[in-house]
Amino acid sequence: MKKTIIKRSILLFLIVTSLSACNSKSETPEDVNDEESEELQALSLEINQQRVYQIMDNFGASDAWSGQFVGNWPSDKKQKIADLLFSQELDPDGNPEGIGISLWRLNIGAGSAEQGAESGIRDEWRRAPSFLKLNNEYDWNGMESQVWLANAAKAHGVDQLLIFSNSPHVNFTRNGKAFTNDANHSNLAADKYDEFAEYLAIITEGLQNKGLEVDYISPVNEPQWDWADGGQEGTPLWNNEIVGIVKALNKELEDRNLSASIDIPEAGQINYLYEEGNRPGRSNQIQAFFNESSENYIADLAHVSPTVSGHSYFTTSPFSSMIEQRERLSNAVDNIPDLKYWMSEYCILGDNNGEIEGNGRDLGIDPALYLARVIHSDLTVANASAWHWWLAVSPYDYKDGLIYIDKNKEAGEFYESKMLWALGNYSRFIRPGYQRIDITNSGSSDIRKNFLFSAYKNPENDEVIVVLVNSGNEDVPVQLQLKGEELNIVDYYVTSSNENLKYKKLNSSENFMAQKKSITTFVLNN
Repeated sequence: MKKTIIKRSILLFLIVTSLSACNSKSETPEDVNDEESEELQALSLEINQQRVYQIMDNFGASDAWSGQFVGNWPSDKKQKIADLLFSQELDPDGNPEGIGISLWRLNIGAGSAEQGAESGIRDEWRRAPSFLKLNNEYDWNGMESQVWLANAAKAHGVDQLLIFSNSPHVNFTRNGKAFTNDANHSNLAADKYDEFAEYLAIITEGLQNKGLEVDYISPVNEPQWDWADGGQEGTPLWNNEIVGIVKALNKELEDRNLSASIDIPEAGQINYLYEEGNRPGRSNQIQAFFNESSENYIADLAHVSPTVSGHSYFTTSPFSSMIEQRERLSNAVDNIPDLKYWMSEYCILGDNNGEIEGNGRDLGIDPALYLARVIHSDLTVANASAWHWWLAVSPYDYKDGLIYIDKNKEAGEFYESKMLWALGNYSRFIRPGYQRIDITNSGSSDIRKNFLFSAYKNPENDEVIVVLVNSGNEDVPVQLQLKGEELNIVDYYVTSSNENLKYKKLNSSENFMAQKKSITTFVLNN
């Protein structure tokens, strides 16, 4: 790469309804602006590859709960769904065929599907199958549909697989159900920790025998919630109980010479990672599990991943609060040497202080822009090294799916959402091992929610990725510069109301106009 003063710049005079430069390790809440409209001003963005932040691990999504059916759909339809989620290929016009996620989450159910209506889980699609049957025998064809999807991910080059459990198997639970009937007690007695751990290890081995290498095991999910209403599989767990489960699982993995890492604790909200909040004994989990002085310290176990996982639910609005909570999370993670943060589950829930409703399926650009805003904040403020969506495929009238399907177990139609492609503006281009790097606005250091930008580099070559999120109601012109180096040719990809990662090319002498209500990813190759 030629080191020289920039001879040419990509001109993008960015006129914005509101700006954002959320790029440093942390920003102060005073720099955050929630206002929808701001005085228009020109913007120049400078990328500095020498100032680096977190290394990215992956972008992911889950097979729950539709995976148990979709993998049995007709081959042409299920293959197209797999292509949309996993493919890194381009069509003849250079447009991505899929969003290229780099981690797949496989739901190891608690056996409620085998129990049927007796499970007490009202919605059949939220009952989950397992390889372990109610008679305590394993049926390795028992999750054939989900195994098909996992193999499809592998065939597309998705080389990270995580298995997760929302509840211990019903064969081990106190009440024989996949949810508790006592919100004040977990549904797994201490004398069943070893059996639960053995079960997860056996399934890890079984998948390995099928050619599916398990990289991560997530044994618990949102332990702060009560899980007593029969809405889905789940159980509350206290921190000391999670410790017991993890120690038992670590031993099983050691005894069986398995290499999988244990991912914890999948907190229901990110604030439970760094403060006690309203869940004493089930919160402040960074300190509980990763601080050497804690009685619940388990980070020294061989298989415990040096990551702490939490969910972005209920912490994304208003914008100033989203930023403030992620700053606090980042500071808490920074206090533990070598610890990383994974944002391991999100979809749009609740009313979000009037910003957007979770209810109601919406395939359009508005929820996609909201999703991109959350991804941006998790990556640039919380410094997440992984980002995972919840339901890859949803049958529901809710903003919880990347791809939507008819609620039909054998066949039906599927529908792409703009949220799918918005995630793709990140997942398709920011690959495992890429580093987030500095990008600053010379005109302002404020964090403003209607225009967001972040940058990443491939440490093995000259490729730089820049993602712009323009939620405003006006097209915007900018100057984009690569500090100390020359920019020549730029490929870029646009997701908007009428485009899905549409490929375009920009020569350095040309002007660029960022579309209103769009997400644009630049690929800079010098």
